Amino acid sequence: MKVHMVAICGTGMGALAGLLKEAGHDVRGSDKAFYPPMGERLQAWGIPTQQGFDAARITPDLDLVVVGNACRQDNPEARAALERGLKVMSFPQALGEMFIEGRRSIAVCGTHGKTTTASLLAYMLVQAGRDPSFLVGGVPTNFGKSFHVGRGTDFVVEGDEYDTAFFDKRPKFVHYRPRVVVLTAVEYDHADIYPDMDAYRRAFQGLVGLLPPDGLLIGCADDPEVRALFPRAACPSVGYGLAADAGYRVLESAADGQGMAFRVRGPDGAEARLRLPLAGRHNVLNATAALAVLGHLGLGLEEAARTWEGFLGIARRLEVRGVAAGVTVLDDFAHHPTKVRETVRAARLRYPRANLVAVFEPRTNTSRRKVFQELYPGSFEGADRVVVVPPFGVDGLPAAERFDSAALVAALRARGLQAELRASADEVVSEVSPGLPEGSVVLVMSNGAFDGIHEKLLAALRRRGG
Repeated sequence: MKVHMVAICGTGMGALAGLLKEAGHDVRGSDKAFYPPMGERLQAWGIPTQQGFDAARITPDLDLVVVGNACRQDNPEARAALERGLKVMSFPQALGEMFIEGRRSIAVCGTHGKTTTASLLAYMLVQAGRDPSFLVGGVPTNFGKSFHVGRGTDFVVEGDEYDTAFFDKRPKFVHYRPRVVVLTAVEYDHADIYPDMDAYRRAFQGLVGLLPPDGLLIGCADDPEVRALFPRAACPSVGYGLAADAGYRVLESAADGQGMAFRVRGPDGAEARLRLPLAGRHNVLNATAALAVLGHLGLGLEEAARTWEGFLGIARRLEVRGVAAGVTVLDDFAHHPTKVRETVRAARLRYPRANLVAVFEPRTNTSRRKVFQELYPGSFEGADRVVVVPPFGVDGLPAAERFDSAALVAALRARGLQAELRASADEVVSEVSPGLPEGSVVLVMSNGAFDGIHEKLLAALRRRGG
């Protein structure tokens, strides 16, 4: 098929483009900008792309036009495809109909931890010899891509609760035909889509309602919202976490060099001492969820854990972007206050004696609003210094709804933290890089390109070092 993808550079859209190309289709796409890592990946995969949107690209020979959820209904390419009667699908619809149908769908869902859990699970299944298909919202380092068409029966998919497209306002995960659902957390997010917690909760109630009687719900037993969903499932449920009644119970965990050492007890009472090559207690929970999936597929705890040996992590999840002048620059996608908190904690565990500088850009549709204004100050404990910039792209938001970065800085100072407001990425680089002592770690948290701050910071450090 000849496929054109509108807004191809999104993490899901880009992964689907790669999946389509790997399956033998002729794929091309357009977007308003091509941010890393997906912009670079599309080029590496040999997928032609064009910047900007132009209705002239929607030609009669196209077999399919896939429209990303970043597109509004006035997008010229999307509008042209619909007006000209071409076959149009959303990214989740195309993924479900063209790749997941006929396979055992393992959907990893929840507010936090989806990408890491899904990536780790896909890697473990590969190492177990099951050759799964997968599509995740990040780029696992071991694979160098976020997708694979496998010969096995399993399809691991990151199930996002964000809406599908401007012509389909349902959550993406309704298209994924789940037989196994991993539910990591249910904590309010996506304020631009869900007006309140009740609306957000209903989305996950709908997800659980999709599971067939012979399916399985694997959920974090430490999360009361997740636990409340167990009785709604028509299939068996198993919990994981620290809770005493968790089927897969984490009995203890501690930082161990570059990773975590922990002990887990399974539903049959068997225990295992394991080591995970990822930092942070939140990743212990993510890994335990993956253990539960492999347990469902017949692997014991220690046998399953051996399959994650050699896992190298995911791009933009505590990713080391470089070291210059003795300073390590980390990149992380963290944006929700809970994720920011756990990421800062994980960085502190990984670099216990470093001077840790946390740099935060509020950029998501929720974080650039005041929804979590009161929660963010508690998310940066463990950092030695916090640098915040104004929220990205708020011109279209009423002033009263915008996140107040200056207020966050004031609240952090009131807690005794060294905190400062900087106007831009360039100002962060010029003001922060000169005084960083050797051995420092700079943790940059943003879900976007942040004006290339990582490379700018490393370049400034190299000049200083020279």
